[in-house]
Amino acid sequence: MRTYLCVLILAFSLSAPLADAASRPNIVILLADDWGLTDVGAFGSEIATPNLDALARQGARFSNFHVLATCSPTRSVLMTGVDNHRNGVGNMPESMPAEHEGKPGYEGVLSDNVVTIATMLKDNGYHTYIAGKWHLGTAPSQLPGNRGFERSFIQADSGSDNWEHRPYMMLYDKARWFEQDKTVTTLPADFYSSKFIVDRTAEFIGSNLADGKPFFAYLGFQANHIPLQAPAEFVAKYKGKYDAGWDALRESRRQRAIDLGIIPKGAGMARMASTKDWNALSPDEKRKQSHHMEVYAAMAEAMDFNIGRLVDYLKQNGQFDNTVFVFMSDNGSDPADPFNIPISNIWVKANYTTDVYPLGGKGTFSANGASWASATVSPLSGYKYFGSEGGLRVPLIVSGLSGQVGGQVSNSLTRVNDLVPTLLEAAGIPAHNGTYRERKVEPMDGRSLVPILQGKSARVYGPEEAVGYELSGCQVVFKGPFKLVRNIPPLGDRKWRLYDLEKDPGESFDLADKLPDVVQAQKRTMRTMPTPTGYCRSPTISICSQQRCAMRCITTSCRNSRAHFRR
Repeated sequence: MRTYLCVLILAFSLSAPLADAASRPNIVILLADDWGLTDVGAFGSEIATPNLDALARQGARFSNFHVLATCSPTRSVLMTGVDNHRNGVGNMPESMPAEHEGKPGYEGVLSDNVVTIATMLKDNGYHTYIAGKWHLGTAPSQLPGNRGFERSFIQADSGSDNWEHRPYMMLYDKARWFEQDKTVTTLPADFYSSKFIVDRTAEFIGSNLADGKPFFAYLGFQANHIPLQAPAEFVAKYKGKYDAGWDALRESRRQRAIDLGIIPKGAGMARMASTKDWNALSPDEKRKQSHHMEVYAAMAEAMDFNIGRLVDYLKQNGQFDNTVFVFMSDNGSDPADPFNIPISNIWVKANYTTDVYPLGGKGTFSANGASWASATVSPLSGYKYFGSEGGLRVPLIVSGLSGQVGGQVSNSLTRVNDLVPTLLEAAGIPAHNGTYRERKVEPMDGRSLVPILQGKSARVYGPEEAVGYELSGCQVVFKGPFKLVRNIPPLGDRKWRLYDLEKDPGESFDLADKLPDVVQAQKRTMRTMPTPTGYCRSPTISICSQQRCAMRCITTSCRNSRAHFRR
């Protein structure tokens, strides 16, 4: 199982606070799971997401926003503002290779040497709440109550069933839910994950409204992580919607994204080798495949519907106008198809119904696979687990900030690292730079997006500034318009490739041979980049564990990686 998962697989200073203590905004993070760039209507989707679209209209859409290619590493950075190699989550615990286990930066849970945004907000007068997926540790000291959250009801694993209290894959013997620090053994009879997460969040917020203190609420939705499940009334709305297949959907989304200003006109779109030939499928197979996408769309709309319930609740209680919303996905769309992996297929079919119509209900299991994933990330290339844009570039909406310019689309390179500094500035709280309350901690390495949101700046990083990325052996460096990337199989071939993301966000034209000087310059930049420390590589590619800088490590020829790890 581990092999299957592996394969699939700045601090700043405030010139002045934005708000005084009496008017500090509430903060709500809406975290989707495995959504592609164009899965939101405001980014080009045909899926009905009216509530997210409304937040986008009054706020800002970031079309060049990057996360990490799997869930818990992204969540660790979102929670701390610290690179995942330094905050303890160098890789997902479920896909941690044996060579990394126990090594610095690869604990698989949040380290004690980082401070969460929940802690920083709570220490400055905020109520702090979390409901939904956590995936950052299950030991008592690792649960949200010990990482700054006042109230919590969380699912601790990579996912679980959306209708019942049970696991979704053979890796787990049970679904681990916790209320505060207590193990939960039963869920409500009317449980559906998106509804439940909003219900609990509203309950938490309502419990303290009378004291007038601002709140921070983190909603970790399970939509659209497998198993794809959604209420029947949502599934019915999409019947026949995807009968033209994934190639048609990929092209239509590309055009809408161009029309909305999400990608530039004329941007290329490469067809991924893992995308099957729709026309070669039998009529029965086409219907089966289109139905999986119907359930996917329904699950996304059901999440948006429940976000609308939260928005209505905040409006009814006079909180909406003083709330900053952040919506994003933890990584791009998931190409995994449990039905194509024999051992996984056996387990799923022994525990779920997979061949009824409609799917999506209690006891059923649906999954999209690589072909639909290639459409939901349109017009990007690649998907979850890899360093291609389809795995890293996801929708980001920020709405409700004081002085924000409404309705803008920013194409500035931004990262999940930038969100903690942004939200701290919105709350008028100075960001730490490696010392928190007289304790040495890992410094944050992102930058505030407030200047962009308020129309005072067009970009976060200058043309000569570089930022790097590494996860499971896939490596990336962004500098100016260029992206240098090396992906591992099966999506990649371990070769360095160069793309101009300003003109070609779909990574359809490799410039490495035409611009060898740029490639070498990017590599030199990586050697001096002051980003993650420690063990930075999957054993599928050589690892130099003696280097203190991960970006140096990924360009160093160090062939005997296993010997290093034995030392």
